Order: sequence, then C-alpha cells, then structure tokens
Amino acid sequence: MSFISKFMALFPLTYLLSILGSIFLLITSPNIFTLCLPIAIIYFLPVLCFRIMNLIFPLKEGTFDIMAKGYSPWWGSHMFQVVYMACPFLEGLLRIIPGVYSLWLRLWGSKIGKNVYWTPNIEIDDRSLIEVGDNCIVGHKLHFLPHIITPRDGIMSLLLKKIIIGNDCFLGAGSRLGPGVKLEDNTSIPILTDGQINQHFKTGNHINTK
Repeated sequence: MSFISKFMALFPLTYLLSILGSIFLLITSPNIFTLCLPIAIIYFLPVLCFRIMNLIFPLKEGTFDIMAKGYSPWWGSHMFQVVYMACPFLEGLLRIIPGVYSLWLRLWGSKIGKNVYWTPNIEIDDRSLIEVGDNCIVGHKLHFLPHIITPRDGIMSLLLKKIIIGNDCFLGAGSRLGPGVKLEDNTSIPILTDGQINQHFKTGNHINTK
C-alpha cells in the first residue's frame, strides 16, 4: 500500500474528529456559523475531498490490483464514503426530502434523472458510478455494487464498472446489482434479484406474477 493510500486510510477518523469538534464549537459558541458547520462537515467535506482527488487521480472503470505499489483512486474514494456505509442514517435523512438524495448523488458525480423515488433503506457502495434515468422506483434495501474484489493467484483483483438504469424502471426490493449491470428503458425486475457482473436486462417486465 502506497503512502497516499495509508494517508487516505486516516480520513474516516479525521472526519469523525472534525464532526465532534464542530459540535463542541456549537455548544460553546452558538451562532449561525457554528450551527451550519456540523452539517457542512457531515455532508460536504467528503464530497469536496472526493472531487479534488478525482481531479488529480481520476476514478476509472476497469480491473486493478488494489495491493499494487501505486495509489488506487478507488481506495481514496472508498475512504471518503465509508462513514456513510457505517452510519446509513446520515443518508437516510436525505431520502425523506423529495429530490435531495438525487441531488446528493449528482454531487458525487452520478447521473440521476427526474422523478426518481428512493426508498429509505438502500445501499450504494460507489456513489459516482451509477446512472439512473427518469421516473424510476428503487425498491427497499436495494444494493448497488459497482465494484467487487476477488483474490486471484495472490492478487487482490478489483473490478470497477458503472451500473446503468434506464428510464421508467422498477427495481424490486432486496435486489443486488453488481458491476456493469444494465437495465434498458421500461424494465422491471422482481424482489431479491441478483444482477450478475455485466448482466443486461432487456426492456420488459421480468416479474413473474403467477
């Protein structure tokens, strides 16, 4: 692991300490600035850091050895997002306000269409690597997994690829969509669907109603 990778591994702790520090300032010196500071740190600091890192080390799709000597942009991206995985309620609050969660994902670099309904309990591992079209419904406890890591011959192989959802799609509850999954427009998938690597769902209703 490179020096930069080790440095990035400190981000979650630094982030939490920054939040605690901002809360302490709010308690000791309450004003408009200290009231807004915790919210700014919680929701904007990781996005800002990701955006800056992505300018220097662009996150690219492909297959990589994450244990190689060079720096892995995915690792830095993961460190910026890991707190939201550990504390899902932070994003859950955004999903109860219409339109805000879609805006949040766009800040990370995702392409999100209009009128997308996000149920309260979903998971997205790589927020910059999903595309969702207009008028989609994302079911309860759906999990977007744009990456997988597989040990192969002593190499920790990382596969990183966008998940693309077309317009007017319905994603059944409890489904898991892996790297490279694509749904064409006007496609519905049933509950507990496991979208395999690069699986392509063609237009139509894949839900068995019998």
